[in-house]
Amino acid sequence: MSTSELACSYAALILADDDVAVTGEKITTILKAAGVDFEPYWPGLFAKALEASDLKALITNVGSGVGAAPAAAGGAAPAAGGADAGAPAKEEKKKEEEEEEEDDDMGFGLFD
Repeated sequence: MSTSELACSYAALILADDDVAVTGEKITTILKAAGVDFEPYWPGLFAKALEASDLKALITNVGSGVGAAPAAAGGAAPAAGGADAGAPAKEEKKKEEEEEEEDDDMGFGLFD
């Protein structure tokens, strides 16, 4: 990422933190006050890209995305198996053995 892009990102975050609308002019003002050299099209691009987004909501919901749901479902799945609780362990052992065999099939080692 170039310095201009990073500076525009920080300027947009500053504006969002102060509950100020993110516009190209305001980003430009912040960048000039900070003494950052930037191409004149960057502030407008960032403002246009962020006009339909709520930056505070994006920042606060970083960890609560799609990745959280499968982890919870994955943790619940083995408990629901009940009678077949040993099957996942057997599958893991088979996968580990296959991985070891794949390493052996290469015909060379790390220090050969």
